[in-house]
Amino acid sequence: MKTARARRKVADKLGPERWVRAGFDALVRGGVEAVRVEPLAVDLGVTKGSFYWHFVDRGDLLRQMLARWEAGGTHQIIERLRGSGAPAREQLTLLMAICQEHANGSIEGAVRAWGATSPEAGEVVARVDRTREGFVEGLLREMGLSADSARHRTRALYLALLGEFARTASGAEPTSPVVWKEVLTILTSR
Repeated sequence: MKTARARRKVADKLGPERWVRAGFDALVRGGVEAVRVEPLAVDLGVTKGSFYWHFVDRGDLLRQMLARWEAGGTHQIIERLRGSGAPAREQLTLLMAICQEHANGSIEGAVRAWGATSPEAGEVVARVDRTREGFVEGLLREMGLSADSARHRTRALYLALLGEFARTASGAEPTSPVVWKEVLTILTSR
């Protein structure tokens, strides 16, 4: 058992990011209902007081989890790709590689399941979908595809990636990069 002093020392080093990660772990394990302050504090080996140092309440933690999922899984990736200065096809290839690196879509699936039961989370999921699809659609347009074709192919790719995340989250082997290369070839052909 940790002494009060040892717990305080851990709590001092424990920033909000650790709480958010613990929240995601709980979300993956048991859904949004599993994201509770007391069990998270036990998992992290601290008191609830540490939580309230960083968050107003559980709702604040949940909002920060959604914000970090949106930023890390969407905005930061898009900024990285746009900032590369690479041609559109190369950006799309890099995006596919990033998606393959994160093939275990357990957080993606857990957030989407949460979004199906929570209007606030559902709104964030819908916004992320629009942003991601808009980015890919823009790349396809830069590659010379018509607006309709770019929109349809973007949706096909997005659905394939969501399916891949669902497959791998349930333990299936990730799809071979060779298959994804073929998918990319089909989607970008005129």
